Amino acid sequence: MRDKLFVAVHRGGLLTKDNHYKLMRWARECSEHVLSFIDGDIDARLIHALQIAKEWENGNVPVGDAMKASVSAHAVARESSNPISIAVARSTGHAVATAHMADHSLGGPLYALKAVKHAGGSVAKEREWQIEQLHKLQLPSENVEVVLTTMMKKAKSLKI
Repeated sequence: MRDKLFVAVHRGGLLTKDNHYKLMRWARECSEHVLSFIDGDIDARLIHALQIAKEWENGNVPVGDAMKASVSAHAVARESSNPISIAVARSTGHAVATAHMADHSLGGPLYALKAVKHAGGSVAKEREWQIEQLHKLQLPSENVEVVLTTMMKKAKSLKI
């Protein structure tokens, strides 16, 4: 069962719209932080998905647009054979899918960590940066706690 802190108030959960927007921002920023790990040209679908995420977090596009952008970003991942590009695309796909379900906000940073790992970078340093960004959002402490606890659990299953 999903934690009520990831469920929007209008769906019976505890997540306010403002905090949902903040989780989107965090997930998007984590994805953007690893975008440069892609060798060569960055697929336009990833750039578009990140733009849609930013527009959604500002209240300018509907959830449906974000979901379409997420599907496109995940298509980029399926079409790639490079593990770094796959992880960055998955990170982007999950980040923009945060509009639909807030717990997708965990996928953005988790797959960003996976990209860092594949690129031979410091996962610990990236995780520290992500946590710093999360704290800057000034989310309620219970939201931060559930994000960090759930991330640690999911990181194990992703072998990060």
